[in-house]
Amino acid sequence: MPSYEQLSELLDPATTVLLTVECQQGVVGPDGALPELAREARSSGALANVARLVAAAHASGIQVVHAIAERRPDGRGANRNARLFRAAERLPVQQLSGTPAVRVAAPIQVTEEDLVVRRLHGLSPVQGTDVDALLRNLGCRTLVVTGVSANVAIPNAVFDAVNRGYTAVVPSDAIAGVPSDYTPAMIRHTLALVATVATTDEVLGCFERPLRRRITPG
Repeated sequence: MPSYEQLSELLDPATTVLLTVECQQGVVGPDGALPELAREARSSGALANVARLVAAAHASGIQVVHAIAERRPDGRGANRNARLFRAAERLPVQQLSGTPAVRVAAPIQVTEEDLVVRRLHGLSPVQGTDVDALLRNLGCRTLVVTGVSANVAIPNAVFDAVNRGYTAVVPSDAIAGVPSDYTPAMIRHTLALVATVATTDEVLGCFERPLRRRITPG
């Protein structure tokens, strides 16, 4: 784990963005399409920790971006080139645009300042979406990645962020996957090699401080 000083330097509020990944009702909600993942996200405390981080980001002036996966009712533009996509087509709850399934799930609060990025294709919340351009326009240097799942979307987000030159920070108790013992293994053997891993409380300790304002040349 990084020291407070190291983490605090990375998490400068002026250059940090908090990303929530697929924390939507149709995925982690009580009536979601993937009950096992939804239960894990809630019982592990991961979803509650995402909500704590979002609230602290709002209070500290840190930009929040919510990445949502959805599909059109006619399926246009959606992938079918992997078993995961084909299986998703048969699930009882569909992540259809404009439905409650693609709304950010409680207890996470969304404010007017938050950005919500929706994608119709692929596995990553970064690749092929507006996220990278938005991060650059926001002056982001550090991306805090939270949400689900540790199996697919979270590692995709981390790898894509690192490949684009951002520093990734992963609060280990604010992501979830299935089975429950997979997430710590993924963190230890994969994410820790490319991202800074911390706890929610450690990240909150850095968020909950006065906003460091940018100094612009006179």
